Amino acid sequence: MAKKKKKTPGINGTSSADIAFMLLLFFLLTSSMDTDKGLPRRLPNPVPKDQKDKEDVEIKQRNLMVVLINSTNEVQCNNEIIDIRQLKDKVKEFVENAYNNEHMPEKIEMDVPFFGNMLVTKNHIISLRNDRGTEYQAYIDVQNELAAAYNELRNDVSKKKFGKSFAELDQEQQEAVMMIYKQKISEAEPRNYGGK
Repeated sequence: MAKKKKKTPGINGTSSADIAFMLLLFFLLTSSMDTDKGLPRRLPNPVPKDQKDKEDVEIKQRNLMVVLINSTNEVQCNNEIIDIRQLKDKVKEFVENAYNNEHMPEKIEMDVPFFGNMLVTKNHIISLRNDRGTEYQAYIDVQNELAAAYNELRNDVSKKKFGKSFAELDQEQQEAVMMIYKQKISEAEPRNYGGK
């Protein structure tokens, strides 16, 4: 008689699906996902229902700085082609108007908490326009320069008044500093402006 071969018993796999599910759940909960970061912008307040849809707001030319990015990614500031590294300093000079130049934003006296009465360029506006052919990176670079200009102005006044940077101030102090240098950037819909 021939010997019968012994069959190896199979591995019980009923709990392996549960273990795999638990491991998957564990890794999903403990791992971090990359999140996209956007540009921090505050949308304008909604137009009241009783107000007309298109109401022209008159802006004095001296209060307006036009920044244009053309289709070849050149930056124009008030119709002058500049290097993007110059943009931050031009914006700072415009927004601050340290010498109350008549060709830069008019200064208005305001009562600012912690600072008292002081002259600020409350009505300035930076109008950002870009061509449909503008590369996204050029647009982001210009946005970064505009934000850096405001950040440096706020840091400077914070250090002079409070002895610390803008980020280290409490909320009331930050709000006071933002009254002095309120970020006013108006973005127009992209159009075909052209290049050279």
